[in-house]
Amino acid sequence: MKKQILAFFSAALLFWNCSGQPAKNVENISALALSEQLKKDPKIQLIDVRTPGEYAGGHIADAPNIDWNGDNFEQKVAVFDKTKPVYVYCKVGGRSTAAGHKLLAMGFTEVYNLEGGILKWDAAGLSDANDKIVGMCSQEFAELIQSDQKVFVNFYAPWCEPCKKMAPYMDQLGEKYKGKLTVARLNADEHKTLVRDMKVDTLPLVQLYENGKVVWQHSGYLSEAELQKHLP
Repeated sequence: MKKQILAFFSAALLFWNCSGQPAKNVENISALALSEQLKKDPKIQLIDVRTPGEYAGGHIADAPNIDWNGDNFEQKVAVFDKTKPVYVYCKVGGRSTAAGHKLLAMGFTEVYNLEGGILKWDAAGLSDANDKIVGMCSQEFAELIQSDQKVFVNFYAPWCEPCKKMAPYMDQLGEKYKGKLTVARLNADEHKTLVRDMKVDTLPLVQLYENGKVVWQHSGYLSEAELQKHLP
């Protein structure tokens, strides 16, 4: 009974802070829900916490850029109203979640994180139309996967932690399966047009094509042993 009582109070502490108030957490908001919120109130507090380079490559309209990994993040976000909701986003949601927790620690009362980041936003077709082609286009990709042998495609990004873990054995695939498999590793930041057109919304993404058709795919981290089960 004593153990049960201690377990109860330990669990309760997870939901209450030292001031006796319910502990706050960063809440996720979907791309569509955030879009609807912006339609209702275009002046909501929305912050892009990516790098200036990422921001320059495309961002949600009117969202200021305050780099989570940059200098003076706390000082720069202090100008926002802590009593009103604030929304944060990055590429896929990792940095913005960390930034959101920092905002709560600073006294912001309501913090929302764009679930899946701007990658989900783009995949949902919510970005402003842009005719400029960045990287490989859909036609070039279609030609790539029309091959006499199977084609392995890996969408990744240099800042993506699961991608970094997979990089050592991904880099070796071309040589290891030479003559059996065509390997294409595509940096999502350098092939934005293709990522948008294919509605890629999670990194890393691996796909195996045969005669131009996807025969297997996987989103997220994948061990080398598990990957090899699906390769010729």
